[in-house]
Amino acid sequence: MRTEDDQWGITESVGVTALGVASGRAMETHRPDGLVHDPYAEAFVDAAAGEIRLPKGPEDARAMAAENGAAQDDGATEADWQEQSAYIGVRSRFFDDALTAATADGVRQVVLLAAGLDTRAQRLDWPADTVVYEVDQHGVLDFKDDVLAEQRATTAGGGARRVVVRVDLRHDWSAALREAGFDPGAPTAWLAEGLLPYLPAQAEIDLFDRIGELSAPGSHLAVEHFGDIVHHFGREDSRLASLSRRFGVDIRELFFADDRPDAAERLGELGWTVTGRSASELAESYGRPLDPELADVHGAAKLLDARR
Repeated sequence: MRTEDDQWGITESVGVTALGVASGRAMETHRPDGLVHDPYAEAFVDAAAGEIRLPKGPEDARAMAAENGAAQDDGATEADWQEQSAYIGVRSRFFDDALTAATADGVRQVVLLAAGLDTRAQRLDWPADTVVYEVDQHGVLDFKDDVLAEQRATTAGGGARRVVVRVDLRHDWSAALREAGFDPGAPTAWLAEGLLPYLPAQAEIDLFDRIGELSAPGSHLAVEHFGDIVHHFGREDSRLASLSRRFGVDIRELFFADDRPDAAERLGELGWTVTGRSASELAESYGRPLDPELADVHGAAKLLDARR
């Protein structure tokens, strides 16, 4: 069960979800029609395999489902993994495009909030003078840095600079960001992907307030917003239950389901111009429609693009 100031490593609590997302990106990378290509996602999954085994492609998903008797609901089915990776592909593509659009507009300062195992610093084609700040807890970023070092990973774009900021987003992360060299006077591209449901309501409110204070004119903000959909996860859900058994963590208990303002409305009040589409709509536009059973959960999530 979550607490207001809990901490975790990559194979604990919320850290496990970062591995799950890496698994989804690895599976998507193996697809001939994949919406994202992540050359490092598989390495993250391999590095944690001694504690948590997750699939890296369709064959892995099929084998793991068979080994664990998924037909008897003792573990995630191949379809569960495919559905999860499909959504990860859609949201990754949307946010890749949002960040690329920001740099095309001249933004050269990027902040990935709760960066987890995000590898955009390494895989997107950044302009050479871009600085990518990655903000997350020590345990997650330490694991990530070890794997990237083993892979000899470098930032893309021929000179973009990656800066790691080890701080909890429920603490004074803005001070830590400034200390790391962040310039609040320059336009910034912010990313809040796979983040909001894992924050208490007040921490989410504070997060948007601080982003607003630190965002110069010309800034961009991309957000994954689940809203009331989070309440769905509190009910018995066979897909989440089976995935939880594989992760070793009940995913449904990781969310803070307390009431909070609508993200798009709140950002509008803070001076942002917000547009957004549902994940289902985006999936259709990408030619990769989501499974109908996801329509009331992931498919209903809103992916927001805000500018000021």
